[in-house]
Amino acid sequence: MIFDVHYHKCRYGTAQAQMKLYEEKGMAAHQRHLGKPVVFGIGDTGDVDSYTHIMVFESAAERESCRAALGADPEWQAYLAACREAGYIVSRENHTLLAASFLGK
Repeated sequence: MIFDVHYHKCRYGTAQAQMKLYEEKGMAAHQRHLGKPVVFGIGDTGDVDSYTHIMVFESAAERESCRAALGADPEWQAYLAACREAGYIVSRENHTLLAASFLGK
């Protein structure tokens, strides 16, 4: 099992606006190709101008295939263009975590 963790830092005061943009223009395509996230949360303490989402995949091959399909989706491409135009996101990080062996027991 692979946890695909995405962390996004937004400009001051724009995280909620980015959430709305995702909900209206990106969420349908995102979930169509990647499924529902295990976590999709906005910062409440610490970096409050950020959000994190975590997806789960059975393998690196599944992750790669799903992400390729998402990247080719015109609806997702339009969402990315809207994100660039809005300029809310200032940085992004992605971490892939492997599940600990004892989680399957």
